[in-house]
Amino acid sequence: MVMDDKSILLVEDNPNDELLTLRAFKKSGILNPITVVRDGVEAVDYLFGTGTHAGRDMSVLPAVVLLDLHLPKLDGVEVLRRIRADERTALLPVVILTSSLEEQDLVASYASGANSYVRKPVDFISFVQAAATLGMYWLMMNELPRGKP
Repeated sequence: MVMDDKSILLVEDNPNDELLTLRAFKKSGILNPITVVRDGVEAVDYLFGTGTHAGRDMSVLPAVVLLDLHLPKLDGVEVLRRIRADERTALLPVVILTSSLEEQDLVASYASGANSYVRKPVDFISFVQAAATLGMYWLMMNELPRGKP
């Protein structure tokens, strides 16, 4: 079931975590379109229609960004800061989805404007449950201002 054609941007550099996330969403019945980018620069390019994503329809933004922190080229906190600094994406929901247990990562994420911080569960069943909860909340229950993503 596609929920109001709302898409997800998954920013994840680890192929195993990417696969696990995609499988967890599928298993939990979340069939919304998911775009995957694998580093911080590609995430910024996608969101702002630059670089490899130049010419992308900028009127269409994801309903939520699932953002890993420890990314190549540009880390997740810096990606988040750039999202919040631009009026086109300032209100875009961003969920930090990370395996980091570092308190400083949690604090830096919220200080930079994260809407939520979720630690990736280690086992698949817990991960599927977390994915289902994330999908239900951010794609079905969360309301955004009109005219925004």
